[in-house]
Amino acid sequence: MNEISNRIPIDTAELILYCSELRKTLDFYIEGLSFKLHTIFPADDPRVAVISGFGMRIRLEVGDTGSSEGIVVRLNCDIPQSDERTITAPNGVRFMLVQGNPPLILPEVRSKFAINRFDEKADWIIGRAGMRYRNLVPDRAGGYMIASHIHVPDAGPVPDYVHFHNIHFQMIYCYKGWARLVYEDQGEPFIFREGDCVLQPPLIRHRVLESSGNLEVVEISSPAEHETHSDLELKLPTPVIDSKREFSGQRFVHHKSSTADWSSWQLDGFEFRDTGIFEATNGIANVKIVRGVLNFNTQRTARNYAKLLFVFILKGSLSLRIDNEDHQPLSEGDSYVIPTGGMLALSECSNGTEFLAVEFL
Repeated sequence: MNEISNRIPIDTAELILYCSELRKTLDFYIEGLSFKLHTIFPADDPRVAVISGFGMRIRLEVGDTGSSEGIVVRLNCDIPQSDERTITAPNGVRFMLVQGNPPLILPEVRSKFAINRFDEKADWIIGRAGMRYRNLVPDRAGGYMIASHIHVPDAGPVPDYVHFHNIHFQMIYCYKGWARLVYEDQGEPFIFREGDCVLQPPLIRHRVLESSGNLEVVEISSPAEHETHSDLELKLPTPVIDSKREFSGQRFVHHKSSTADWSSWQLDGFEFRDTGIFEATNGIANVKIVRGVLNFNTQRTARNYAKLLFVFILKGSLSLRIDNEDHQPLSEGDSYVIPTGGMLALSECSNGTEFLAVEFL
């Protein structure tokens, strides 16, 4: 198709819909749905009409309506969800009148203790822009969140575009390699390096420009299912720089590992660096990178008071025990989820073991 469009300049595109009675069908589209008439012929006995509306161009032709009866067209409207309905045109085409900008629905957390291991059985699927995705939370906490291990194998430009997400929360941690990113009102493109973390507030426009070979990131979003929209008009970088701008009550964060300070963590033998995401999200989530500073075998215990605790092992190894379950050895690439109220115990941790900890509050 690219070869055709490159060799033959295409002016407009028309969707052909057949009808048995042109006049009756045309009245429905023009009078009932406010489409505009462009062309009609022949004058003495019209059999073809070209109409347009809502970004669509339709060619109505008299003919067998069988091929039109299975077609459904969504019309995004400024109406309450309770007023959504479906109407059927004389030629069998169904028009769904739906709420054009529905509110974001955040499912309740339904989490349970789970471990996801990174081994030869790990399933990768091809997702948006050709990137490889590995799901880290199979039940997605009842739809409340999704955690993905994302891999970009080849170095060079990334086939991405300016886009944004309709989300409640979204962060990305650079696990391996680097990428060049650009964000709305945050200045020139920058290098996102191993150990760095970004908070992508709701609706902020951004784009991945290029990456190293074998780039790996951990992306965590809430809710699990959310829409990604392209922005065909905005050019990045934007001429305005406003690092304190709020997007739906949240601020952009670029946490740099190279300049981060480490502090003592809640469990002996560990220290952490704070990403600043708790403050930037007004308490929606707390994101920390934790590392062991001692070799120890004895248990370090704590209770999870957050809605959900997600942990991804970045380096080294440790042993995890939740409530009265058996100890589970974990190593690089493994992850686990602890539900609210769960008592966890860490042991057999080596100096330099490091993990990403995300608490939904």
